[in-house]
Amino acid sequence: MKRLIVIGGSKGIGNAIISSLLPSYDNIVNISRTSPQNTHPNLKHYDCDILKDDLPDFDKVDGLVYCPGSINLKPFNRLHVDDFKTDFNINVIGAVKAIQKYIPTLKQGKNPSVLLFSTVATKLGMPFHASVAASKSAVEGLTKSLGAELAPTIRINAIAPTVTNTKLASKLLRNERMVTNMNERHPLKKYLQPEEVADMAGFLLSDKAASMSGQVFEMDCGIVSFKL
Repeated sequence: MKRLIVIGGSKGIGNAIISSLLPSYDNIVNISRTSPQNTHPNLKHYDCDILKDDLPDFDKVDGLVYCPGSINLKPFNRLHVDDFKTDFNINVIGAVKAIQKYIPTLKQGKNPSVLLFSTVATKLGMPFHASVAASKSAVEGLTKSLGAELAPTIRINAIAPTVTNTKLASKLLRNERMVTNMNERHPLKKYLQPEEVADMAGFLLSDKAASMSGQVFEMDCGIVSFKL
């Protein structure tokens, strides 16, 4: 049985990953505070708050995806220390907890792989992103450090997407003018759809990416890479 665990797979990118990968896995486990939009015989849901609850046990895991994140955009002088702590807990501590829990069972899997999520805001300085950029930069450091530590048994990579059309980013895309402006900000004149990120996730979890570990893959629609 090929098993994938998705933390936070009920919405957005996580839900798109589950939808995309259901045909490729005998068993997908969604661990989240809310039930997934998908229903499928191969999909099992566990109600769980990653920061408060114990994670379920499994005898073998082939892939682990950690999706929870935050978009806490405020001027620096309006950010409190608690904002930084909250974002760090969601983005970093939750990922650490999940990886530490499932390392023993990942080692029992076939070509096991871990996937985390960063943001283009770690590479491109943008106003109001201090808290989320700090947390996601820690995710990137974790990806590189663990990539080395877990080699050659477990691969670990991260995706750093630009704005993606999910509920989490809805405040940035709440009207037609903002959608147009967001498209225009990106050299490729678009932002991401969750299905695009899910396709990249599927590739990085697969044997086709067997030579890739400790990498952060920017899906930036050109906003970091190009200046036109």
